[in-house]
Amino acid sequence: MPTTADTPKCFAEVGGRRLLDWALRAFAAEGIDDICFIGGYQIEKVERDYPQFTFRHNSGWEHNNILASLMHAEDLMDQAFVCCYSDILFTADVVRRVLADPADIVLSVDTNWLERYRHRTQHPPDDAEKVVAKNGSVTRNHRAIAPSEAHGEYTGIAKFSPAGAAQLRRHFHVAREKFSRKPFREAAVFEKAYLIHLLQQMIEDGVNMAHADTPGNYMEVDTQEDFELARKYWRGGD
Repeated sequence: MPTTADTPKCFAEVGGRRLLDWALRAFAAEGIDDICFIGGYQIEKVERDYPQFTFRHNSGWEHNNILASLMHAEDLMDQAFVCCYSDILFTADVVRRVLADPADIVLSVDTNWLERYRHRTQHPPDDAEKVVAKNGSVTRNHRAIAPSEAHGEYTGIAKFSPAGAAQLRRHFHVAREKFSRKPFREAAVFEKAYLIHLLQQMIEDGVNMAHADTPGNYMEVDTQEDFELARKYWRGGD
């Protein structure tokens, strides 16, 4: 608010383009144009303007969170896919790095993340989805990681091969069966869990996750302050 009072956040414009259009531009540059959009809040406006998308409706968006929302597209996860948040800015190079890694699950990680946080007062480093890595693998994905110990910040962009997607689905169903309507990690109930909660659970269960590093070329637009910072600093690789 106030930018999202009458429009989905992904319609906010930075540099003359919607956040959503920046994402589409980055994906298209790397040959990805088969898009599934998962949404709830004012999704009818996205359907109107982007009829070429496949849509999945998260009708319970007011009562669930990112993990539950992503899994509304589970029926499409028998093939490789890249997922991302819709309130971020990133360039084609970020997508290229993720696709280039042959691992079954690859998380995009911004290693220049603290530079962005110098300007952010409404979204402190403590709230960043930070990553610890060792020998090419993510060993922890958690907000509670001390900034000095973090390899970088998870951007919200991840690649799953068919095998990686199968692991994601399997661990989701195991967790949902065990924790439905109960606390799950830091979430008050499983339905309110973030994607990083399940990713961390998978890591602890022995699932390997690689990281594709990007030194910037990424911004999160989480608050009105972020929106103004993006308008001021985002160049989009042009």
